[in-house]
Amino acid sequence: EEDYKKMKRKYSMIYLTTKCSSPAEMLYIAAETGYDCIDVRTIPMGLPGEKKFDLANDKELFAQTERARKDTGISIDSIENARVFDGMSVKDYEPHLEAAARLGVRHVLSNIWSADRGYAEEKFGELCDLAVRYDQKIDLEFVTWSSVKDLKAAADILRAVQRPNAGILVDTLHFHRSGVTLEALKEIPAEWLYCLHICDAPEGIPTDADALAYTAREGRLYPGDGCINIREIANAAEWPVYGIEIPNNRQWEQLGIKEHAARALECTKKYLGEKL
Repeated sequence: EEDYKKMKRKYSMIYLTTKCSSPAEMLYIAAETGYDCIDVRTIPMGLPGEKKFDLANDKELFAQTERARKDTGISIDSIENARVFDGMSVKDYEPHLEAAARLGVRHVLSNIWSADRGYAEEKFGELCDLAVRYDQKIDLEFVTWSSVKDLKAAADILRAVQRPNAGILVDTLHFHRSGVTLEALKEIPAEWLYCLHICDAPEGIPTDADALAYTAREGRLYPGDGCINIREIANAAEWPVYGIEIPNNRQWEQLGIKEHAARALECTKKYLGEKL
């Protein structure tokens, strides 16, 4: 396991920030705008109109991605989204994890959408076991409209499955909207925490899933433009990676994808007091 504390923190450009750009496009954008690495969605979620970037089965797409990775020197830090849901087969994810491993990917994002706790634990454990074959870690993200809605629920899953390659991904939006306390975050084992997804959000917390999802997918704000105390969350733990996840329809329209990604990184670093 790498000694992350000796390494410089990386800034990762998260898939949704780039309005669902292809992996190769993301790599070139990241190189031009100052990111260290990217997170790509290579496992489709089945959303309406969702773009599919199937690196496991599309040989040309894989070749483009590998070429862009070599051209830019930017790494692919993680892939998403290996969801746990009723009726799934963990084996279906193996080609995706194998393709990601060939690109040097060490982290895979997951979240849980089954209300059956025993089933969720079983499948999440199976997913972790599969990832071991490819030297990958599974980062469980709690999502406010999923079956694992907050930090406590995610931690309960990890304690139940007892897999050394299981971790928790914290997103400042879901952290804020699920009412997690800083004290609870500080109690989480440091080895479980790797990446903090950063964004700000408007005042008020919606109560229905559609409204929660809208902000998450299309209406996030630059740090300092909303109501989340991102600085406190960032300072509450050691994060090897800050993931910039700021999808915003208005900014895409006004600035374009590349300029928005650049501004998202600039605003985040400025807000956190880091060198630009």
